[in-house]
Amino acid sequence: MGAGVDFSILLPALIAGLLVTATHVPLGTQVLARGIVFIDLAIAQIAGCGVLVADRIGFEAQGIAVQIAALAAALAGALLLTWTERRWPDVQEAVIGVVFVLAATGGLLLLASNVHGSERLRDLLVGQILWVSPRELTWTAIAYAVILAVWFGASRTMGRIGFYALFACTVTVSVQLVGVYLVFATLIIPPLATRSLARRRLAAAWGVGIAGYAIGVLVSTMLDLPTGAVVVWTLAIVGLLTHAALARRVGAVRIA
Repeated sequence: MGAGVDFSILLPALIAGLLVTATHVPLGTQVLARGIVFIDLAIAQIAGCGVLVADRIGFEAQGIAVQIAALAAALAGALLLTWTERRWPDVQEAVIGVVFVLAATGGLLLLASNVHGSERLRDLLVGQILWVSPRELTWTAIAYAVILAVWFGASRTMGRIGFYALFACTVTVSVQLVGVYLVFATLIIPPLATRSLARRRLAAAWGVGIAGYAIGVLVSTMLDLPTGAVVVWTLAIVGLLTHAALARRVGAVRIA
């Protein structure tokens, strides 16, 4: 097995997965609690549109201008959803869905005249986690450290705008690292799988995320399959098995 696996490629991908899991699990738990599950898809797509706009203008793909464009777009989307949640709280999930589909189709329109449009769109959706560079990982680790410090230091007192803004910053970093699909899967699956836990839920959810990424990256490399898609599936499988194990344990405790 070792002969078919290039650990020089595998290790950065695993580190990227650990970084994304570290930040997304706490935020995903809050997303579930607020009942706004599709917010991450919407803001990730909006951030992606920011990337595509910067790319259309001619900025360098990994340049600071692209990062600023993505962040500005995500923050604008976050502020919009903050306003709609306050204005129409009873239909917020529907509004998020509309924003998502507008951002998704907006991305298609931005890529309509791009000869590499399908490839660029695939990168934004599925990501290129196997090809992350040490430089990307360094800046991502710094950004995530700041985000986690803010979250664990101020989440109890963070208002609606603060939450959406922090969420937008997190998703902006992540969508360019692992793609829209993995952003959504990492935010939702681990917290969803561990929702029956009253204690140590965060640690268990982190475990689901880490296992999903580790298995997915390894399997995709061995079978030469798209890594992002495989990791989404392994996260789902690990999450389902975890939920089943926790449900069985809770059932056994009740019987006893």
